[in-house]
Amino acid sequence: MTDLHPFIAGLPKAELHVHHVGSASPRIVAELAARHPDSKVPTDPEALADYFTFTDFAHFIEVYLSVVDLIRTPEDVRLLTFEIARDMARQNIRYAELTITPFSSTRRGVDEKAFMVAIEDARKAAEAELGVVLRWCFDIPGEAGLEAAEETARLAVDLRPEGLVSFGLGGPEIGVERPRFKPYFDRAIAAGLHSVPHAGETTGPQTIWDALNELGAERIGHGTSATQDPALLAYLAEHRIPLEVCPTSNIATRAVADLDQHPIKQMVEAGVLVTINSDDPPMFGCDLNSEYGVAARLLELDERGLAGLAKNAVEASFLDEAGKARILAEIDSYTAAWLAR
Repeated sequence: MTDLHPFIAGLPKAELHVHHVGSASPRIVAELAARHPDSKVPTDPEALADYFTFTDFAHFIEVYLSVVDLIRTPEDVRLLTFEIARDMARQNIRYAELTITPFSSTRRGVDEKAFMVAIEDARKAAEAELGVVLRWCFDIPGEAGLEAAEETARLAVDLRPEGLVSFGLGGPEIGVERPRFKPYFDRAIAAGLHSVPHAGETTGPQTIWDALNELGAERIGHGTSATQDPALLAYLAEHRIPLEVCPTSNIATRAVADLDQHPIKQMVEAGVLVTINSDDPPMFGCDLNSEYGVAARLLELDERGLAGLAKNAVEASFLDEAGKARILAEIDSYTAAWLAR
């Protein structure tokens, strides 16, 4: 089989499911841990590989929240955000919708207005200096309950930063029923935000149905269990509701036993619009480029197939039409030039 990694490395890409704190590289996590020595997070970047080895989804959430606790000042927020964009630029990611959980920072004492200024300053600098266009999804940390939902909706609607395009729901799914969050999604949707909740990652298809019917989901985060319900797959395909698929994440959190059992091929064969994403890349020892490599193997893709996946993400994004057209043309031009070699 042709080595596709050089092609993937240069392929212009968009990413739709990647978390703010979860994208902190070992270098940045170690720097933040050194700033805040009361944390249990290792200050040695090499030790973080062991720290980021998860026994199950609950353990992942525990470790994730320990890294969240390192983001304590607006300066921490700005540093993290810009450095994520720098890592994206190295992968030829042209556009990303970064999932941010402002409640996790504001409840730890970060001033809410200063938080908004920090992410917006980083967003503008990333576009000007790195050529990476960032947009935000503000998500509710489901484990924190309705208090977090109320606060996240208020921050999204009342203090809406310029780059905010969508509203989500993350964290554990077990015991966190999607219908409880309907009033907050209704408020965000009424304010013009798109609905992109996680669903069906560690629970069954009913969670995805609830996200669609109760939360007005326009895309589904993960959607791993959709293949257990043929009627749901048909619905997603018919209505062109994209799935934000994160293969390595699903293995790392034990949502799927191993890559060979990942349901991505069933999703594609059912006609569902699939996008490839990295979720929490340094924590899972991956990046978007390596996830495209995984997808190429699981879906038996060549360069044209990978370009099609990249175009899926652009088409499923909330970028304006001119921005979409620009990246789609760049993907086509890059692919044509590569194949003409």
